[in-house]
Amino acid sequence: MCSGSFAKCLGITLMPLSIVCVLCNILLFFPGGTSVESDHITEQVWYFGGILGSGVLMIFPALVFLGLKNNDCCGCCGNESCGRRFAMLTSILFAAVGVLGAGYSVIVSSVAINHGPQCVVFVNDSGKVWGNPFSNGDYLSNSTAWSACVEPPGVVSWHLSLFSVLLVMGLIQMALCAVQVVNGLLGALCGDCCGCCGGSDGAV
Repeated sequence: MCSGSFAKCLGITLMPLSIVCVLCNILLFFPGGTSVESDHITEQVWYFGGILGSGVLMIFPALVFLGLKNNDCCGCCGNESCGRRFAMLTSILFAAVGVLGAGYSVIVSSVAINHGPQCVVFVNDSGKVWGNPFSNGDYLSNSTAWSACVEPPGVVSWHLSLFSVLLVMGLIQMALCAVQVVNGLLGALCGDCCGCCGGSDGAV
């Protein structure tokens, strides 16, 4: 497969992953599926790992990868092959941006999973008392400890599920962008189609 076509496949794959990450981050603003005051939303949600890291910063590389297949830059002195090689080389920079964005999301998600959600730990005469009853991931292997969160209902599974999705999606995005780094290098060295080196390597 030509490097431009392969990059387009990567771009097509990255787009829905980015959308899923953005949606997951938005849902995390509603712990347990309920609306709460902003002060009671888990801190890591405000870092926008899914919206910024795996979302916005991933859309740019995805769009670049999608456009590589149809790149018709006239290149150097009218040499189309040179233009395509330069485009593939440039895609490496965007792939690096994607790796950084997804890496940021992975780090934020890992920290959030380790710390656990903010929730109501008990209710007294003064009202509901919010806190972070978990630390260092001590609740991950002990589901009975989840009862420490009184409200919102199902907040622990909500928190864990969505941040786990962000973690997995981020890792997949990092892998795909890393693949494009290799693909971009091959495209820059051989042209759009390595099998056409020495000939009309600008052909698709």
